[in-house]
Amino acid sequence: MNRKVLIAMSGGVDSSVAAYLMTEQGYDCIGATMHLFDNKDAGIPGEKSCCSLDDVEDARSVACRLGIPYYVFNFTDDFQTQVIDRFISAYEAGATPNPCIDCNHYMKFDKLFRRASLLGCGWIATGHYARIETESGRRLLKKAADDTKDQSYVLYFMSQEQLSHTQFPLGNLRKAEIRDIAREKDFVNADKRESQDICFAPGGDYAAVIESRTGRSWHPGSFLDSSGNVLGEHRGIIRYTVGQRKGLGLSLKEPMYVREKRAEDNTVILGRNGELFSRELDAVDFNWIAFDSPPGTLRVKAKVRYRQPEQRATVSPTGETKVHLVFDEPQRAVAGGQAVVLYDGDVVMGGGTIR
Repeated sequence: MNRKVLIAMSGGVDSSVAAYLMTEQGYDCIGATMHLFDNKDAGIPGEKSCCSLDDVEDARSVACRLGIPYYVFNFTDDFQTQVIDRFISAYEAGATPNPCIDCNHYMKFDKLFRRASLLGCGWIATGHYARIETESGRRLLKKAADDTKDQSYVLYFMSQEQLSHTQFPLGNLRKAEIRDIAREKDFVNADKRESQDICFAPGGDYAAVIESRTGRSWHPGSFLDSSGNVLGEHRGIIRYTVGQRKGLGLSLKEPMYVREKRAEDNTVILGRNGELFSRELDAVDFNWIAFDSPPGTLRVKAKVRYRQPEQRATVSPTGETKVHLVFDEPQRAVAGGQAVVLYDGDVVMGGGTIR
């Protein structure tokens, strides 16, 4: 097969070591950084996000050290449409989206994938902690060897075509090994810290980003309890997330949490901790990886958040891209807009968006 590979280089240590490992395996490598948005347009200091000039220069430094070509691709318009606009629309509708999944879905494994093809590359490679293996002629997505860094949850959307032309060189390594390799090769970013924030909303102030991007403000509305009693006034539904307790601005007799956001009547429903638990959910836009179509009802383990331990559940297909999931034990603060991802051991069965 074509040995030419386009490597997504963010400027971080993971993607840099991924590039090194691909060159060591004899691939004809090209490094590329996706320029996704202008920090100044969002009022973000350049050094505070993954799209800073420093990151580009770090990636360029590593590519130069490896002796491979390096490019910066301007995908700002696509990022606005496919990631930021989706994020804003979901929040406006009362959902809790995961823009990192959309970035992987629509940018790395769509736009960059297409760009690789135009450059004559048979592969793309990234610094994700996950593995791809072939069993009985089918490409499977599996968890990384380092379970503390595993990123298979954010890759559930991948198709057989994408999996067949993607490599995850870090899948069998641990983070400490990655750092050691980077130091040994004297990479400029060997000890660079990792960003934990959403790139276009450092600090997690999503409401400020939404208001800045749209030029709109959201009207106050009522906080209601589960019986419909008014508990106070909220400051706009985009300022709250399911499960939130702090920052409500209320003085109540007992702890109350955000249970639901209703965009249709601009209300935020609060409940006691016990009211946040549910056993069932529906998911849409579901992508099956382990097979073309599920054989029927399945016993699985499921995650409704990236860092959540897997939970035992039963899943039943309710349509071509829809499923109904019943957990053995009630789960806390299941939020619409988040992803539910199903596992069988270390194999990703598939995933979709919680409705």
